[in-house]
Amino acid sequence: MLNADRLLPSEPRARQIARNLYEHTRALPVLSPHGHCNPEVLAENSPFTDPATELITTDHYLLRLLYSQGAPLESLGVRPLDGSPAEEDGRLVWRSLADGYHHFRGTPSKLWLDYTLEEVFGVTKPLRADTSDEIYDEVMARLGGDDFRPRSLFDRFGIEFLATTEGALDELDAHARLRRSGWNGHVVPTFRPDDVIDPDRPDFRDNLDTLATLTGRDVTTWGGYLDALRSRRATFIDAGATASDHGHPSPFTADLSTRDAECLFGRVAYGTLSPGDAEMFRGQMLLEMAAMSVEDGLVLQLHTGSWRNHNASLAALFGPDVGGDIPKSTDYVASLKPLLDRFGNYRQLRLVIYTLDESTYSRELAPLAGHYPALRLGPPWWFYDSPEGIRRFYRSVIETAGFSNLVGFNDDARSLLTIPARHDMSRRLNAGFLAGLVAEHRLEEEEAVDLAQDLAYNLARRTFQDAP
Repeated sequence: MLNADRLLPSEPRARQIARNLYEHTRALPVLSPHGHCNPEVLAENSPFTDPATELITTDHYLLRLLYSQGAPLESLGVRPLDGSPAEEDGRLVWRSLADGYHHFRGTPSKLWLDYTLEEVFGVTKPLRADTSDEIYDEVMARLGGDDFRPRSLFDRFGIEFLATTEGALDELDAHARLRRSGWNGHVVPTFRPDDVIDPDRPDFRDNLDTLATLTGRDVTTWGGYLDALRSRRATFIDAGATASDHGHPSPFTADLSTRDAECLFGRVAYGTLSPGDAEMFRGQMLLEMAAMSVEDGLVLQLHTGSWRNHNASLAALFGPDVGGDIPKSTDYVASLKPLLDRFGNYRQLRLVIYTLDESTYSRELAPLAGHYPALRLGPPWWFYDSPEGIRRFYRSVIETAGFSNLVGFNDDARSLLTIPARHDMSRRLNAGFLAGLVAEHRLEEEEAVDLAQDLAYNLARRTFQDAP
C-alpha cells in the first residue's frame, strides 16, 4: 500500500508543512508539455491490449536495469532488427519484470509503477513472482472496460494539455483525426527536426528529399532549405504546436556568415563533409531555429548531454532507445554564447535547456538563466527525474536562478498510464523542498503555497500552453 507521506520530509514540522503544500497542488490539472505518448492511441481510442507492451517493452528505464541484471531484451518483448523472435506473450513478459522487480528498490521506476498499479488499476498487492499472474489478470480485466480507454483515462487523470513529439517529416495524421473527432482533449504536436538537421543520421539525405516533396521547396539551396523548415514549422503550428524540441549531442551553437553557411550546407547536402562539419552544421541550425522561434513564437527546447547508443552492439541488434544512453560532460557557457549574443536579450524567445550533466547546474546553467531573459531551465530529465535528482536540482539552481526562471515540471512519459505517477512524485518533492525553506524561515508558508502551485502548474502553463 502506498504511504500517504511518501517522499515528504521525515522531520515532523517540515512534514506537516509539506502535507499542507501538497494538498494545495494534489488536485491541480496536469500539464504535460513534453513527452512521447503516441497520439495514435488517443486518435484510435481503442482499449490498451496488454500491460506488458504498454508499461514494460517501451520503457527504457525498466529495460536498462533488467538488462544490467542479465535479462535478455527479447524476454521483455523487444524484437531485434533482423526479425528474430522476441517474447510475444504479455503474461510471460510481465513475469520477467515481476521476477526482477526487487532490482528496482529505491528507484523512481518502482515509485512510478507502484503508483500506477495502485492508483490507476486498484491493485493492492506488491508485485512479486508469486503475485505476477494474479496482478496481470487484474490489470487485464480493467483494461477491457470503457473507463480505461485512452480518452477516458485522459479525462480521469485531469490532463489539461498534452504535447506529443513528432519528427519534422511527420504528416500529423493522428492529430488531424483527433481534431476532427470532436473530442475536447487538448493534444498538440511538438516539432522535432533532428531528422532533417543532423547530418550524422544515416537517413539524412533521404530525409532532405522527403522534406522537398512535403513542402514543394528546393532544398538543394541554403535559402530553400530554410524556407522548407519554416513551412514545416507553420504546419505544426496550424496543428496546435507551441514548441520545438532538439536532441543534440552538445549545446554548441554557431553564427556563420550567409556565405559560410551556404558553403557548409553544400557539403552537408551532398555528402562531402569535412571533420567537424556535422557539429558545425548542428550548431548553426540551433541558431537558425532560435531565429525562427523569434518569428513564429515556438518555444525552443534543447536536450543535450547524452552519449546516445553507448552500447554499440546492442544498438546494432535492437536499434536506438533500448537503454544504452549515458550522460556525459557538457559546456554551456561557451557553447551557447553565439546564440545568446544574437538572441539572449530577446524576451520573445523562450529557450528551455535540459541537461544530463548535473555538474553544470550551479556553475553554468543557473547563472545563465538568472541573467538572460530568453533562457529558462527545464526540469531534471531522464536519469535525474528522480527524488534525489530533483532535490539536487533545486538545491543547485534556486539561489542563483530563482523559481521564476524554471518551467515547472514535464513528465517525458512514453505511456499515458504513467503520467499521473510522475506528476504526483514531482508535487510531493516540490512540497518537501519548499517546506524545508519554510521551516528554516526562508519563506513564509503562504509564499510556499504560491510557489508550489507555480511549480506544479503555473510555470508550465505560462511557458508552453500560453505560447503564441
